[in-house]
Amino acid sequence: MGVGDPEGGEVSARRARVGWTLSLVSGCAFPPPGALAPAPLCAGPPCALDSLTPMLDSAVAAGAAPGGVMAVSFRGARYLYGTGRLALNDPVRPNGHSIYDLASLTKVVATTTLAMLAVSEGKLELDAPVQRYLPAFRGRGKELVTVRHLLPHSSGLPADRPLWRLSPNPDSALRLVNATPLDTLPGARMVYSDIGAIVLGKVIEHIYGVRLDRLAARKIFRPLGMGSTGFRPPATLLPRVAATEYDTAWRKRIVRGEVHDEKAAWLGGVAGHAGLFGSAVDLLSFGEWVLGTLRRSGGQAVRRTKGTDPTARPPDRPSAPRFSGNSSVARMSFPALPGPSDGIPRRLGTVLEPGSVPAALAIPASPAPRSGSIWSETW
Repeated sequence: MGVGDPEGGEVSARRARVGWTLSLVSGCAFPPPGALAPAPLCAGPPCALDSLTPMLDSAVAAGAAPGGVMAVSFRGARYLYGTGRLALNDPVRPNGHSIYDLASLTKVVATTTLAMLAVSEGKLELDAPVQRYLPAFRGRGKELVTVRHLLPHSSGLPADRPLWRLSPNPDSALRLVNATPLDTLPGARMVYSDIGAIVLGKVIEHIYGVRLDRLAARKIFRPLGMGSTGFRPPATLLPRVAATEYDTAWRKRIVRGEVHDEKAAWLGGVAGHAGLFGSAVDLLSFGEWVLGTLRRSGGQAVRRTKGTDPTARPPDRPSAPRFSGNSSVARMSFPALPGPSDGIPRRLGTVLEPGSVPAALAIPASPAPRSGSIWSETW
């Protein structure tokens, strides 16, 4: 992840950023039940994963981005490698605690997770019309749009709208979102929609009566010890924040410490589709927690070796967010529309085979962060 080429296209820069972001979590694997002392990922040099680092180095050297971080979690141990620099004008080498704009991972790490918790708590009904929670969500056919439609991007809403160009302020931008007409009938096709994710974020805020950033910090990031993750990073964290790119579309400058996505920026930096910042270490903690919910059975906690090193897996935390049972995960992983290329039904970005959700869930998490390392809820 890192700043794009100032002369490069916006689309290619976005793709590069998203691809590098996904590399942070794609290597997570959870230890099997009963593994009391997982073997280290790499007992010592040489390490099999060392062969991957030249690929990251060569991409940085070729100008794909100023820097990047690779992070892998496997059977109780972590592997992290950073290379390059935080920005074109900042020679600091990134590491597992460097903070990046997580772009559309906001949808997964914050918005969808909060929706799952709301379903588990009985506060959100997936088959309820969106208008039950957002009466201002009006227009032809919109009474047919349910919360369930928003999750797999089958609501009929368009992919995007340049809110920062079409509205004079955030309040009018939200009115524009609620008034956005449907392109198709709900359920007719899947179109990846930032507009739909913004609507889902507003549904969650309405349910809890709390702004999305504060709610995510309270219910997800604090309990999981994700001390480098949040919306609108404060100035004190700027030295650890990587620049995103040179914004050629709107701000005409290098963007660092503020969300790159123009819609999220226009909405104040907090939105259901984008705006989240976080580190590789925090993303590993989140990925380990999610996989733990899917691979747990019998209600027995999986024990791990303790350690303060970010490359060591942390112990379980009783304060981690927990779902009431497998119903939340099962209902959130319903078969959606076939994918655009392979025809495989998608369920929130992954394919879950029948019977893969265990009967009982418990969530492993990260140790409590050092005092002061969790971002304030009052920014």
